[in-house]
Amino acid sequence: MAFQDKVAVITGAASGIGRGLAERGHAQGMKLVLADRDAGALAALAASLDGAIAVPTDVTDPAALVALADTAWASFGGVDYLFNNAGIMATGYSWEIEPARWDASINVNLKGILHGIRAFVPRMIAQGRGHIVNTASVGGFGASPLMAPYSVTKFAAVALTESLHAELAMIGAPVGVSLLAPGPVKTGIFDNPFGDIANPAAERFVEELRHMLDTYGLEPGPFADKVYAALAAGEFWIVPQPEALDPMLKARTETILERRTPSFAWDGGN
Repeated sequence: MAFQDKVAVITGAASGIGRGLAERGHAQGMKLVLADRDAGALAALAASLDGAIAVPTDVTDPAALVALADTAWASFGGVDYLFNNAGIMATGYSWEIEPARWDASINVNLKGILHGIRAFVPRMIAQGRGHIVNTASVGGFGASPLMAPYSVTKFAAVALTESLHAELAMIGAPVGVSLLAPGPVKTGIFDNPFGDIANPAAERFVEELRHMLDTYGLEPGPFADKVYAALAAGEFWIVPQPEALDPMLKARTETILERRTPSFAWDGGN
């Protein structure tokens, strides 16, 4: 009953993790405001969830997040949870990825969260309650080759979330914060990450990642169950798949503390 009648706004809701959060939230009695730039898929999802409101939203546009907040408050009188969840992937060598694809990753994966914070946090402070959940990744704790825009923006999402938590604590605000760090989840994030430059190494790398997702990835629904359980427990670090994060984080920490040069073992580019 922890989430019964709570109001949740979810960006990137039309597919993947966002869809799982929406469907599981609805099953727990939440009132939903769903946002995504894919208006058709968003409308279909909202139609399947009684009472859900679909708001086509481009998270790269600050005004669109303000409009999303306006709709949520006008519809339900307040918001209990904001899931800043929208995210995209770009792959290739960092020096070959087109500037427009770098910008897209920064604008969605980082600024999309920032725009949500700016639109919702002041209203949550004013209403005296609320909780922000920012989706980063286990990739926000360990950089990867051939997906630098993702690594860069997810590291930034982790830092922004920690900063937000500290700032709200400094002023004693009644608004909570959590950092969601997914491991492998069966989503469409690798459907088309390549852009216009042919890169066989990146293509082989992504095929390996797709195989990993097929073999070890969680379905979005069971993944969302773990997220809601962590939220109910009041956790800041929401890591539904610690087996994907903890060994990597330990190795990275030891590498830094011992001042060793980072290494990455992969022969897919040969």
